Amino acid sequence: MTKTQTTTETATINQPAFIAWQVTERGEKTYWHKIGASWQHKDGKGMTLALDVLPLKGRVVLRQPNDNDREERR
Repeated sequence: MTKTQTTTETATINQPAFIAWQVTERGEKTYWHKIGASWQHKDGKGMTLALDVLPLKGRVVLRQPNDNDREERR
């Protein structure tokens, strides 16, 4: 995921509010593929969703990020 840095003296990283996952099912197995992220607007009245890919099937799930999000869920 892309992280935005400010140019202030102490650079801060704008972490996403949610990670976007494509969830597909094959038989009895469920597969989670990270496809993007979303960031809260400064006024708190909306979000920006940035997708790296656009899934053609399955569903998109937004989840709060955690340390395990570096690898795809299985």
